[in-house]
Amino acid sequence: MGNPKKYYAVVRGRRPGIYSVWYGTGGAEEQIRGYAAALYRGFATRDEARRWLENPSAKTGKPSCTADAEADHAEPQPSSGPIVVYTDGACSGNPGPGGYGAVILKGERRIEIAQGFRLTTNNRMELMACIAALESLKAPAVVDLHSDSRYVVNGICKGWARKWRANGWMRTKSEAAENADLWEKLLDLCDKHRIRFFWVHGHAGNRENERCDQLATDAAQNADMEDVAYVRGRTRVAGESAAGLR
Repeated sequence: MGNPKKYYAVVRGRRPGIYSVWYGTGGAEEQIRGYAAALYRGFATRDEARRWLENPSAKTGKPSCTADAEADHAEPQPSSGPIVVYTDGACSGNPGPGGYGAVILKGERRIEIAQGFRLTTNNRMELMACIAALESLKAPAVVDLHSDSRYVVNGICKGWARKWRANGWMRTKSEAAENADLWEKLLDLCDKHRIRFFWVHGHAGNRENERCDQLATDAAQNADMEDVAYVRGRTRVAGESAAGLR
């Protein structure tokens, strides 16, 4: 068995530095929670952590961690502070009729939202679910957002979407990033709110995830909206209207 990790070096986060605890006020987790493209590692000694903090490109033989590494396995704890959001998307045919659903929990208050589109894709519905839920929050808020889409969670937490935006919405030198219109909106909402993304297993008995799935499926079966950007072939153009024509 290896040495236990007692020190955490945060290179990219709200407050870079070395931390001796993971959870709690002033801990490392607080610095990287929901911070897109956060970069950190755990070490057995402070000296190891300091050396890596000073030169994070150095070969250490340890895998790099990103902000969703803990969230993938964490079980959200009840809290009166963060607004808790669950989201899901569904699509029949992919592309085909699709829908999204979201559950928003604000203390004792529960809000459910859903919308269906006549022609779209599953990834677009996953993104729209997050966007619709976050847009419903008028004031900046602390949010725990749960999605069963690795496309969404990794796109934010691994920094893919921000990298695409920085490169003019190009995924590679020759290929444009898909769904740039929606990624741009989600990134703007991430700047407005303090969001911690959790990936959850779909269809695994999580009550709220199952409820979102039902909302999304029902919305897809009763689709009455046009995903304008998708229908017009403008999903790789940031700033397009995602939806809105009946």
